[in-house]
Amino acid sequence: MLNLAQSLTDLPLIAILRGIQNHEVVEYGQALYEAGFRCIEVPLNSPNAVESIRRLVEALPADGCLGAGTVMSVEQVEQVYQAGGQLIVMPHSDVNIIRAGKQRGMQCAPGVATLTEAFAALQAGADAIKCFPSESVPPSVLKAWRSVLPREVLCLPVGGVKPDGMVEYIAAGANGFGLGSNLYRAGDSLEKLRANAVTYVTAWKQLKAMRTS
Repeated sequence: MLNLAQSLTDLPLIAILRGIQNHEVVEYGQALYEAGFRCIEVPLNSPNAVESIRRLVEALPADGCLGAGTVMSVEQVEQVYQAGGQLIVMPHSDVNIIRAGKQRGMQCAPGVATLTEAFAALQAGADAIKCFPSESVPPSVLKAWRSVLPREVLCLPVGGVKPDGMVEYIAAGANGFGLGSNLYRAGDSLEKLRANAVTYVTAWKQLKAMRTS
């Protein structure tokens, strides 16, 4: 697997498959991969989430970064590691969880809502900061954060970001996004997931073209 930064190079979007079922996770994961996604997380409050992660890791090519979201304990870090997951995403910033992940060579993206949390997470070894919920870190706030955060730090707004909302965040210094229910809701058909994925990928490509023109 690639590290988080590498997996987000071409398409800086993390797919969040909250509520995905074991029997469908491979097919849905393959659809996301075909659309260009290389970073996928299965939140641990999904049914048998660790098994879904195991199946994704076994089924998808190695040029990605796969793992878990909603990681709440050091014990869960070990479970994800044993399943082959490489990514630990948290809704909060627990330095013990970050350190446990880094000790196992995993990629960690803790949730932060303040600069104090962001710097504490980075000091503990975080590979990215998850601006969560995105409403608590709007573009105006992220722009201010960027004036003091190290330039190389990945800032990823997560939660509620729609395709047409990416441009303002990118201008403020975001490096990518975590996509939850606007990309996938439990029970969505494979066709709906594919359509949503195409919408986001198209929006990103258009945004990238605007920035390079």
